[in-house]
Amino acid sequence: MRRRAVPAVLAAATLLLTAGCSSGDAGSPALDAGASASGTGPGTSAPPRQSAQAPPAKGSVKVLRTVAEGLDSPWGLVPVPGGGLLVSSRDEATIVRVDEKTGGKTELGEVAGVSAAGEGGLLGIALSPDFASDRMIYAYFTSASDNRIVRMLYDDRKPAGEQLGAPDTVFKGIPKGFIHNGGRIAFGPDGMLYAGTGESGDTGLSQDKDSLGGKILRLTPEGEPAPGNPFPDSPVYSYGHRNVQGLAWDGRQRLFASEFGQDTWDELNAIEPGGNYGWPEAEGTSDDSGFRDPVDQWSTGEASPSGIAYAEGSVWMAGLRGKRLWRIPLDGTKTSAEPQPFLADEHGRLRTVVAAGGDRLYVMTSNTDGRGSPKDGDDRILEVRVR
Repeated sequence: MRRRAVPAVLAAATLLLTAGCSSGDAGSPALDAGASASGTGPGTSAPPRQSAQAPPAKGSVKVLRTVAEGLDSPWGLVPVPGGGLLVSSRDEATIVRVDEKTGGKTELGEVAGVSAAGEGGLLGIALSPDFASDRMIYAYFTSASDNRIVRMLYDDRKPAGEQLGAPDTVFKGIPKGFIHNGGRIAFGPDGMLYAGTGESGDTGLSQDKDSLGGKILRLTPEGEPAPGNPFPDSPVYSYGHRNVQGLAWDGRQRLFASEFGQDTWDELNAIEPGGNYGWPEAEGTSDDSGFRDPVDQWSTGEASPSGIAYAEGSVWMAGLRGKRLWRIPLDGTKTSAEPQPFLADEHGRLRTVVAAGGDRLYVMTSNTDGRGSPKDGDDRILEVRVR
């Protein structure tokens, strides 16, 4: 792990976290009553502040169009300010830019050092909160020895295939395995970098606060443990996870995360700093008061959740084995109505879902990952309208 001094400008993040969350709220520190999450940078998944009114009990999803097709083992998806979508390929270790109007694809380049095997490879991507000035892309990938986070300069003035700079390792040493490599990264409304990790098949790592496996990590953009983290000098933000695959913040800046269960229950969790989410002692809800119960849970055949996004008062969760998009309407950190499935078996495995503004989402399929049944044109990005 690279050690660097924490910039003084991050003191505000310390004050936010040490001030604590609002009463009864889980997740990252609440902003002041008049604050907004807008302007926190393109790497954040946090939408603007929304009203506390619960969404309708029943929702709807309509696929408006296919944005792009012909993607190879896509995993990460992030919109670029000013237009375009960046997509990471798990197995090819490349990042491409998709023109969201025409569907045209331009390869930025191959990320050096990726060792793709099993569920590992080039996984989540995020843009620096200062992307407009520093043009940095962050990526989580599996190397020959570990899982790590790097950042790369993006220069679109260079020829296709040569637009990515050499990876600068920001954080390393996350356990790797043939399975359970985690991989989702996102900048939060506090400007810190959050990463979901897996226990790499070694269940003992999840309860070990000294291990980076089976955790949600909170880091500065330079890769240091973020100011105000719950455990001194540690990047660990929450623990007791099996394989965190999705991260998103609601309109009140509360963090939610999705993760795979084993044989019984997949989970959507509201993340509390320092919270223990139970794996491997608990899968789904538990009678043990030391573990935090999920917001909701699903059988593994219904979900096997991957990416999540927040829009229109609900968390939207992509299902891999479940081959559907789940709507989880929220009232604070609890469900306000029964979750609803949409798009079941219509587009195959769904890997990533990203807020596209207002009532729109981008949903990316995952049928070329070795576990799906790809059709002509797979994999795809779909634009959907939700309620």
